Amino acid sequence: MDLFRAEIPNQFSLPRRINRLGELAYNLWWTWNPESQRLFSRIDKELWEQTYHNPVRFLRQVERSRLNAVTNNRYYLDFYDRTFRAFDRYIDAEETWFKQNHPELQNQLIAYFSMEFGLHETLPIYAGGLGVLSGDHTKEASDIGLPFVAIGFFYTEGYFTQHISEDGWQEARYNVHPFDELPVMPIFDEKGEPLEAITYIKARQSEETQPSREYLSLIQQGYRDWRIA
Repeated sequence: MDLFRAEIPNQFSLPRRINRLGELAYNLWWTWNPESQRLFSRIDKELWEQTYHNPVRFLRQVERSRLNAVTNNRYYLDFYDRTFRAFDRYIDAEETWFKQNHPELQNQLIAYFSMEFGLHETLPIYAGGLGVLSGDHTKEASDIGLPFVAIGFFYTEGYFTQHISEDGWQEARYNVHPFDELPVMPIFDEKGEPLEAITYIKARQSEETQPSREYLSLIQQGYRDWRIA
């Protein structure tokens, strides 16, 4: 099923031996496979913490010397190879639970609507239990191979931070999401055009623009075929 298309940004300068780290950064499989996150933390643990476990931001900021060092570390390379073998098995799996038990429904797409999705701290588009539950549903749908599309909102601003003003007042500062530093991508239709969602509000047609198109990249995260091509 090839409904959505996207292209992983070629924005990282990585040694050839470990160049698939960029591919993994944009695939949220790593969020519920914590061992895979060690591929990043082993390169520079302090930076991994400073970037709040965001692999896109991490790969943009990590020093080249750190990258070169792990390419000469046979223990790291062994772990790298094992992790990507597991990743490839997951992506290429043909006999999923859903396909084995409900083959007649394999091409029946399931739309899952939620106001928020708790996928990872990198994407602060959730506030509590509803988001965590929706995120878990999305991840499990991917694991069992459901033809599943999660639809929600990509909020422009995440959580606010608080500080005390010079006058002693508590003030909130809202953080705008730096979209180009998040593990999400805009998606395109079969013609290569940006995919747009059309909604109707009080009988008026509204063609959503970039923010909504950007969120559509998250739609794929629950869809079994993580190879976005």
